[in-house]
Amino acid sequence: MNLKKTNSTMKHFSLALAFMTGLLSLSCQQPRESSATTDAQFDYLYENLPFEMNKVAYPVFPKNEVMISDFGGKGDGTTNNTKAFAEAFEALSQKGGGKLIVPAGVWYTGPIVFKSNINLYLDKSAIILFSSNFDDYPLVTTVFEGLDTKRCQSPISGTNLENIAITGQGTIDGSGHAWRPLKRGKVTESHWNKVLASGGVLKRDDYWFPSEKSLLGDKQADMNVPRNMNTDEDWLSVKDFLRPVMVSFIECKNLLLEGVLFQNSPSWNLHPLMCENVIINNVQVRNPSYAQNGDGLDLESCKNALIINSTFDVGDDGICIKSGKDADGRRRARPTENVIVDNCTVFKGHGGFVVGSEMSGGARNIVVRNCQFLGTDVGLRFKSRRGRGGVVENIYVSNVTMVDIVTDSFLFDLYYGGKSASEVLADGDETPIETSIPEVNEETPAFRNIYFKNVTSRNARRAMFFNGLPEMNISNINIEDVTVTAQYGAEFSESTDIHLKNVSIHPKSGAPLVLKNVKNFDVNNFTYTTNEAKAIQIEGQRTSNVKLSSEIKKEQVTISPQVNTDMVTW
Repeated sequence: MNLKKTNSTMKHFSLALAFMTGLLSLSCQQPRESSATTDAQFDYLYENLPFEMNKVAYPVFPKNEVMISDFGGKGDGTTNNTKAFAEAFEALSQKGGGKLIVPAGVWYTGPIVFKSNINLYLDKSAIILFSSNFDDYPLVTTVFEGLDTKRCQSPISGTNLENIAITGQGTIDGSGHAWRPLKRGKVTESHWNKVLASGGVLKRDDYWFPSEKSLLGDKQADMNVPRNMNTDEDWLSVKDFLRPVMVSFIECKNLLLEGVLFQNSPSWNLHPLMCENVIINNVQVRNPSYAQNGDGLDLESCKNALIINSTFDVGDDGICIKSGKDADGRRRARPTENVIVDNCTVFKGHGGFVVGSEMSGGARNIVVRNCQFLGTDVGLRFKSRRGRGGVVENIYVSNVTMVDIVTDSFLFDLYYGGKSASEVLADGDETPIETSIPEVNEETPAFRNIYFKNVTSRNARRAMFFNGLPEMNISNINIEDVTVTAQYGAEFSESTDIHLKNVSIHPKSGAPLVLKNVKNFDVNNFTYTTNEAKAIQIEGQRTSNVKLSSEIKKEQVTISPQVNTDMVTW
């Protein structure tokens, strides 16, 4: 026997066996599909961040693909595809996940419930149109406006999932017009008459509701959430009022929304809640300007998020940061943190970029840059009130442009009462006169460490309004390289450690700068034009340590008798 030859043969056999075993092992693994957009493409977003943040990776899916038509779905605009979507998601989930393709057509359906590891992909000219039949949406326990409550099931929802996406080039429509109440003053006469002819009921001559249940819910609600609902029968009696957010993802990880148009939501449009690793890229979000509670995006209690390259044209706040409301939000204690908002445009809306008013869990480490707000009620809007609690801090805004802002380019409102800034203006509401100052406690909201740089706004009603609480001033606000032209100038009230550098304010009337009960206020290189004799008004018995730049002449400053003149220096 040739032992040497036998050993060589055995060696080659062993290598071949190992190779075949490896191939068999690979064949048993699900192949993964790479994202169309590489993670590295967004490396620039993290350059020079003023806080530490982990990079957000795109979710990765198995290469399995199915068509909704494989499960009996029809895009004819009349067939109800609820069952087809449910079966398609289940079949993909059994395979470990993959892509569910919705081809061109109008895919009418009831609610869609997501499963992990699935990418819902809409081809060009594909429309997912959700049913306007309220009976298709059962009541579920959820969170709305920061409170634990019940609402109708969202058209798209998912809870405790990983690796989920809605991508493509199509449209998702929530049939929101069937759900939303309507105020006569917000639409044309012909539109109003058409809505009246469709049915529904009137609360008063200028306020329409789609049904009696919807109207009953409004009568029992506090800020859109019904109170004193003790039984299932109570909730069912107001079910039509409980309009859902259109896209609701709760406690999910690795969420991608990309390329799709989201429109016509029953209430808020996109609502990621307590999610981690969120990418919203190149989406369009639309609602009519008259859509009540028609927010574009409400990012609530989420961690690590990119909101980029997207447009919003809605009936309420455009891009909004939230973290729960009052006791429910404080108990949840989940801040929204580590967020980059870049290259976004907001058209109509109550605010371009907004924080609050449900911010009881806090918000921190947020960058907003390279954005434009075109005709929003407010440009940069921060809102809260006593009772909320929570801390908003480390917000960095830069390279933002605004035109035709209806009210304030910059607004900090710590007396928020539920109305939009334009509604407050129309109603003539004012900050209440404080007869006593409450103690600071867990219900006291705090806004601090906020930075604005390279911001330009033209044709606003008022340049700025910073309205803090006497017991908890807005603090450490830094405004640099900012130019605003407006009907009225900037006003700072109950604010501490305010720093203006290279700021230019050009009002058509009134003083460019009004200070009321401010502390540690300094301005360096402040330029302005004014038709008034005075450039700056300083008021309030709690005002102290105001330092003005040398180009501001003393004869151009009005100082109230309540203010110690020794507290104002040049």
